[in-house]
Amino acid sequence: MILLLLVSCKGFLDLEPKSEATDENFWKSQDDAKSAVAGMYALLRVALNGGYGIAHYAYGDLASDEVNSANVDPYHHIVNMNLNLSLASSNTGNAVYLLRRYDDFYKVIDQANRVIKHLNQMENSFFDSEKTKKYFIGEAYFIRSFTYFYLGRIWGGVPILTEATSPIYAVNHESATAEKVMEQSLNDLQEAKKYLDWRNLVNTDFAVRANKGAVFALEAHIGAWTGNYNSTIAAADSIINSEMYFYVSRDSLAYKTIFNGKSSEGIFEISQSATNEGTSVGIGTFTLASPKYHRTISSPRLVTSKTRIDELYNDRNDKRRKFTMDTTINSTFVICNKYSNISYPEEGNNAVPVFKNNIIIFRYSDIVLLKAEALAATNKSSQAIQVLDEVRMMSGLAPWSGNGTLMKAIFDERARELFMEAHRFYDMVRLYRHHGIFEFPASRMTQEQFNRGKYMWPFDPSLLNQNPLLKQTPYWATVGF
Repeated sequence: MILLLLVSCKGFLDLEPKSEATDENFWKSQDDAKSAVAGMYALLRVALNGGYGIAHYAYGDLASDEVNSANVDPYHHIVNMNLNLSLASSNTGNAVYLLRRYDDFYKVIDQANRVIKHLNQMENSFFDSEKTKKYFIGEAYFIRSFTYFYLGRIWGGVPILTEATSPIYAVNHESATAEKVMEQSLNDLQEAKKYLDWRNLVNTDFAVRANKGAVFALEAHIGAWTGNYNSTIAAADSIINSEMYFYVSRDSLAYKTIFNGKSSEGIFEISQSATNEGTSVGIGTFTLASPKYHRTISSPRLVTSKTRIDELYNDRNDKRRKFTMDTTINSTFVICNKYSNISYPEEGNNAVPVFKNNIIIFRYSDIVLLKAEALAATNKSSQAIQVLDEVRMMSGLAPWSGNGTLMKAIFDERARELFMEAHRFYDMVRLYRHHGIFEFPASRMTQEQFNRGKYMWPFDPSLLNQNPLLKQTPYWATVGF
């Protein structure tokens, strides 16, 4: 728990790190450094589990075409992109309020800033080797890079903080531009690349802590998000050529190991499947239902219609449909059972479930399909088709037929491959921004609203009140709360 002493709590309400006065008594050994680095991952896990367990999926899935409706308040507002929901000032426990605030992410950034600052000041003699010290610093640069990339996709421009600042110097900060946020992320990533290796310091940390594979995966995604597709190709090739990652069989039980965590396909994940880990409220709470997958919930809180699944997985030979989409429970909705690794510490029908799936951030097939997208975008169609067909054949499908446009075929394949893995919303944004194909339901967002920036989240009004230099994101500044 010592790591909790190193981060602020209410300090980020006005956007500045407020550390406790423990720093001068800390940072005295490798174990101190190790605890502080572990703290970054713990805080990132908290941030991605915000909004009552599904922040990662709320941002990346709920408003996409994967979810038809939500039958629990307030998530139906997120599904329908009513993100300017008016809330009483006292309603600080509302999921929409929590998701419109970035407090938890800046706690991650503060912890990374603190690690970078203090480890650089620690003597090399405190560590088993200089390599260990540098690896820890590389992890901090990666976590800060990832967090800024994550914030940039959600809000566009956000404040950039790169120093661990004492409370006496706390000031408010204005947002940098969206371009500057991605630039900061890339700069941090280049620093991480200097220090990290393909293999983690500890073999069992593979996938759940940063290594060079995670660096290149993030670089591939930043390239795709910003339209720098040559960067995406180069980064994806680094991963593929490393021979560190491999497809998991799409057959039955083997396929589920991807979502349990630490499979051969996992590149970067948030660990919550180990013996002493798990969450009682997670994505499984919203996607599973009884009698097969949950003891107390009779229908999924996030509803995916059978019509949508039949449309997306139009080839019934698709192993992903067969082994992760249960179409047998109900004639109108489908259960996505990717996150059904559940344990019940107690017996009885009312026992609280513990969800034991890792949060899969980047995995091998995701990066392979990003490469296909990048190849198609740079007029290398034959190569793009070859990569696309590699993923299709893994899933029991025939090579692409050539019907329709290649770019849409690639994004459709990503939709099938990465269903409910927090990619689809961002994919739909890229598909329109870079390739002119608009697939958002008009009831949620029109092209005109997209062009005005509705795809970015608003800042909660409480953040604007606490930081007068912070400006509302463009679209939401015009519609009010």
